[in-house]
Amino acid sequence: MPHTTQQPKPMQTVKGIPVSPGIVIGRVFVLGEAETHVPHRDIEEHEIDIEVGRLEGALRDATADLVVLRDRTEQQLGREAAKIFGFHLGLLQDPSLVGPMRERIRKDRINAEVAVADAFRKVTEQFRAIGNEVFRQKANDVLDLDRRVLGKLMGENESRLSALDEPVIIVAHELTPSQTAGMDRRKILGIATDLGGRTSHTSIVARAIEIPCVVGCQRVMERADDGDTVIVDGDTGVVIVRPTERTLEEYRVQQERFSAYRKVLRETAPLEAVTKDGTRIQLLGNIEFPHEVESVLANGGDGVGLYRTEFLYLTNDHEPSEEEQYQAYRRTLELLAGRPCTIRTLDLGADKYTQQRAHEPERNPFLGLRSIRYCLQNRELFKTQLRAILRASTSGPVKIMFPLVSTLMELRQAKMILNDVCEELDEEGIPFDRAIQTGIMIEVPSAALMARAFADECSFFSIGTNDLIQYTLAVDRGNERVANLYTGASPAVLYLVKQVVRSGRRAGIDVSLCGEIAGEAIYTMLLIGLGMRTLSLVPSQIPLIKRVIRSVDIPHCEQLARRVGSFDSERQVLNTLRDELRKIDPDSFGGWMAE
Repeated sequence: MPHTTQQPKPMQTVKGIPVSPGIVIGRVFVLGEAETHVPHRDIEEHEIDIEVGRLEGALRDATADLVVLRDRTEQQLGREAAKIFGFHLGLLQDPSLVGPMRERIRKDRINAEVAVADAFRKVTEQFRAIGNEVFRQKANDVLDLDRRVLGKLMGENESRLSALDEPVIIVAHELTPSQTAGMDRRKILGIATDLGGRTSHTSIVARAIEIPCVVGCQRVMERADDGDTVIVDGDTGVVIVRPTERTLEEYRVQQERFSAYRKVLRETAPLEAVTKDGTRIQLLGNIEFPHEVESVLANGGDGVGLYRTEFLYLTNDHEPSEEEQYQAYRRTLELLAGRPCTIRTLDLGADKYTQQRAHEPERNPFLGLRSIRYCLQNRELFKTQLRAILRASTSGPVKIMFPLVSTLMELRQAKMILNDVCEELDEEGIPFDRAIQTGIMIEVPSAALMARAFADECSFFSIGTNDLIQYTLAVDRGNERVANLYTGASPAVLYLVKQVVRSGRRAGIDVSLCGEIAGEAIYTMLLIGLGMRTLSLVPSQIPLIKRVIRSVDIPHCEQLARRVGSFDSERQVLNTLRDELRKIDPDSFGGWMAE
């Protein structure tokens, strides 16, 4: 029989959701499901108390580890990020989980390992059976606890992650919060996972510790083996497993250009965002946690244009109190030291907080009880947040923004509740900014089409293009199967943006844009040409957008907007915008920045 050599596996390219920017090249470290073999052992009656004691000890040790991890996370990433571990700690003390473990040991006379594995498996299956993204996330948390407690029982004092001795790129089906937060950032170059979205725990932590990360890759774990070379492009959401030498070289060039360009951008950060003909463009930052204000200011931001307050809930094991919310808002305003801040009221719903607590999760939550609708039906929760914001308003300039408003009645109801809260604070003698401005996020076509009517009852508009694109084009922005249809270059979307800007200008109110396209250089000239004078974006993208602004003038941008306005396809729009960006600075924008 002739001798055959095994053919090397081919290059695999996977598209996912970019959640933390940067390009890294390294070796794969597959973090699998860790299907630990759980030994089954029948025990004698005199061993029952011993096994129960082992169980109690493992639970105590696992709890102690989580407390240390929570405290370390709070010190490094802030209090809000550390609250991710509240669910874990609560579950380890839940009688409905721990009680059956003890009963199995005493009734069935089995060892503690089996009792633990069976109990956690049952809870995991219950969460997964619901078929909802939030519950799948909780199932992942339960799996994390299962591994931790079994590790204590089976003498595993070190996880594979903690034993790493060289920098690697983590590839996993999904990472648990403790796995992500417990990583030594000096040893982790990047992350790629099958599951996850922009608001998953992994995404939150990866952005906070600035590790390039792509989630939602669907099947990247199946395509990668330990030791494979992999490229993670956190800017475009591309993961390349076993790249060819040519591909490697291309990305190494991009890395070098990225590194050189970062140095240039650091020099741009402290400069004014002023066009060549003297028009000032305000650049604000989007944040989830107070400590991110430091990044906004370090990157040359003028303030905060979007404070996503729901992350106080998403990283908490309980409903944040008025005082907890007040302290977060107050801290944010103090860090801004007089710079503006727009606080968006709770955008709960969809795959977030409401579905997790609903007795029967909604079948289509993105079109359900979400955002302002949820707040209007949960008035005490809404009033608690409004009280916290108003109390904090004495610490600095702040605006209140209502999300996903689709009808004038919703806006009027929200303002009525706000007025009630103001009266309550007055009666209690609690000071607040009586001239506080209120506005809406324009995220649905109905609000964009009725912008002129909304303008009569608002102090400002902020265009949220992430959802506006989704609802205008009927494309789920988290669905990779239709990702090619999701684009801000859609003529329909651009028409709505133009109408909103025009309505705001006629009414004399401020209009800003806080969707992801605000941080994409390819759109900057177009947005300025459409009349945008305030953009709110991810802090790290501010220097890049500032550089574009300083390279153009208003007539050029307006001419480009008129030209693009005549197109009937997104491909025409993108090609034209890309060409114009390259023209203004071929060396800087001619490569990856414009792709």
